Amino acid sequence: MEYTLTTKMLLEFIGTLVLILLGDGVVACVSLSKSKGQGAGWVVVTLAWGLAVMAGVLIAGPYTGAHLNPAVSIGLAIAGSFPWDEVLPYIVAQMAGAFVGGLLVYAFYKNHFDATDDPDAKLGIFCTGPAIRSYGNNLLSEIIGTFVLVFVILACSTKGNAGLASVGPLPVTLLIVVIGMALGGTTGYAINPARDLGPRLAHAVLPIKGKRDSDWAYSWVPVVGPIIGGALAAGAYFLFYNFAGGIL
Repeated sequence: MEYTLTTKMLLEFIGTLVLILLGDGVVACVSLSKSKGQGAGWVVVTLAWGLAVMAGVLIAGPYTGAHLNPAVSIGLAIAGSFPWDEVLPYIVAQMAGAFVGGLLVYAFYKNHFDATDDPDAKLGIFCTGPAIRSYGNNLLSEIIGTFVLVFVILACSTKGNAGLASVGPLPVTLLIVVIGMALGGTTGYAINPARDLGPRLAHAVLPIKGKRDSDWAYSWVPVVGPIIGGALAAGAYFLFYNFAGGIL
């Protein structure tokens, strides 16, 4: 069944909203003072982010393909698997969903934000930041992480992997987990411009007690890096599977 663009945008909005509510929610859970999950650590964060993506995919997947990520929408369009005229509407819906998701995380954890003194921890709930600030290396981290994300998503659609459809969003869930565990330590693995920019905007406008600036000097990295990584992955996939497929 073919759905209207309005329906697709609504489901991309809701799917991305839930992704951010659960994904940023787990960061709040392990970071904020007096939370029962405080200090639970990186493994909990990466597992929960994978499951957050699964929840978003289950919501939007039947209607939109569950991009939930501008880098995925752009990458699929470059690979010829998604119409270019729907890319911008999808991105608008994703950004809006991520922004509202960030607002809801704050509303949910309001008392814990008030009880937390660390302004960096509060910012880190909404958006990513580098463990070591080095814009070139940080950009490379986001490019490589998103390249892996988009290339594997595209590879899942090949004929030889057709059976993966029977397990639904599980492959993407596990992919997000392994990217976080293996490649997330340098920047927090945004690998999604909406995931970072939408909640960062929420942080900027919310009346968070004792908050710092929203680190706009870094904000371009988790936007530009994933777009470059997704585009490179789509180009590599197209070249490899269409021109070099004969050697497989």
